[in-house]
Amino acid sequence: MLRNALGKTFRFLGYTVQYGCIAHCAFEYLGGIVVCSGPSMEPTIQNSDIVFSENLSRHFYCIRKGDIVIVKSPNDPKSNICKRVIGLEGDKVCTSNPSDFLKSHSYVPKGHVWLEGDNLRNSTDSRCYGPVPYGLIRGRICLKIWPLNDFGFLRASPNGHRFLDD
Repeated sequence: MLRNALGKTFRFLGYTVQYGCIAHCAFEYLGGIVVCSGPSMEPTIQNSDIVFSENLSRHFYCIRKGDIVIVKSPNDPKSNICKRVIGLEGDKVCTSNPSDFLKSHSYVPKGHVWLEGDNLRNSTDSRCYGPVPYGLIRGRICLKIWPLNDFGFLRASPNGHRFLDD
């Protein structure tokens, strides 16, 4: 009787550990569901929108300009932020705010990306904390799940003019 109960308990624990490892690998390497908060990505992503973030792109260095990514915050490593990639290493980017009369430019250093929110007037991004190391990227958002009337792939940036190609 005791042997039977112990056997079932250890079997249950074994399955729990196995499924826990599978779940961890799925969320770490494949992707997961993310609830976005804050106004920095409006109008593309609204506060409380639910999106799917895939993580394979960061592992295979397939992040491109225009992608929306989930990144560990350079200011607070305990939180994640959602921003759009404006520049990759070696790209020339506009480092000033849209309202600045004189525009300043800089180059993104090796191993870094330049991130900005779509809502330029209400976003804390690379214009504040500079280029972000590629290693802080957690995943690429590829699909909006909620609200259902907005379900689908994400639209292009309303600030496409900020992508410099020279």
